[in-house]
Amino acid sequence: MLIAAIYIAYGMLGLALLLNLWRAVRGPTLPDRALALDTMYINTVALLMIFGIHLDDNLYFEAGLLIAMMGFVGTTAICKYLLRGDIIE
Repeated sequence: MLIAAIYIAYGMLGLALLLNLWRAVRGPTLPDRALALDTMYINTVALLMIFGIHLDDNLYFEAGLLIAMMGFVGTTAICKYLLRGDIIE
């Protein structure tokens, strides 16, 4: 039963990543694109967590944590650039 749920989660997260990619490419404004990229980070972390559960390996949880931290820093930098036009003051 768990295997079926994992495969369903793979499919749903894959679809979510494709829809986020579509929004990042076709987004009408820059904030829409930034939000799509931020959501792609979140979906990638969720995909790694599901993959770690599937393989019963802790390495993927650590990789997900690193991607989450890089996503936070990247989103902060993009938001700061969009608001002020400069990242480093």
